[in-house]
Amino acid sequence: MNSAGDPALLHTVADGVATVVVSHPAKRNAMTAAMWRALPGLLAGLADDPDVRVLVLTGAGPTFCAGADISSLTGDEDPRALAVTAEEALAAFPKPTLAAIRGFCVGGGSQLAAACDLRFAEEGASFGVTPAKLGIVYPASSTRRLATLVGPAWAKYLLFSAELIGAEAALRAGFLNELLPAGQLDKRVAEFARILASRSQLTQAAAKEFADGRTDREDHWEAQAAGSDDTAEGVAAFLERRPPVFTWTP
Repeated sequence: MNSAGDPALLHTVADGVATVVVSHPAKRNAMTAAMWRALPGLLAGLADDPDVRVLVLTGAGPTFCAGADISSLTGDEDPRALAVTAEEALAAFPKPTLAAIRGFCVGGGSQLAAACDLRFAEEGASFGVTPAKLGIVYPASSTRRLATLVGPAWAKYLLFSAELIGAEAALRAGFLNELLPAGQLDKRVAEFARILASRSQLTQAAAKEFADGRTDREDHWEAQAAGSDDTAEGVAAFLERRPPVFTWTP
């Protein structure tokens, strides 16, 4: 069991929603090497859990994640490799993912947020990609993901300057999907996660692959749709004016 304040990735599952909490309050939820290493395995277990339909990633307390805890690395560990492995595992999570952000979302924290499908933030949050302050080459995969999300001009602005931007600018850039007033983030995330959990996993899984650029699985998803009752259930529920009960699972 983790003592209060110890660096940890905490998680709960309730009503179809898995919530993963980055918890390292002494260092604004900076990810230690152990936390980076643990994240892919945690995600794999949640992906295989039939009770999980949506994943929410957030930080403990008033901060999302302030990056990597460099002091936790051993001499032979590459912090970029650890972060990229965790980022790719999050991006590959087969169900909808939503980052719930308050406070600092910087460095490795911004990598984790960018790897989620959706990002909701609270007013007052700050965002930054800071390798230019350290003379570090930002990973190619992370750079491409950022540029795809916000466009080349904003990606260059963030990477060239290493300056922090506010939540309003992050919303304008396209980094955020929604910006909430102070005190409203948890309520809105819970509400939207329930909406996602009620929708067809078949639709979501196919849409996630297509939106992420995969082009070799059209036949697969057509076959999945043909063998599923989700479409018939959705139409019947619409005509009968009742909530649908979708049954397709990954």
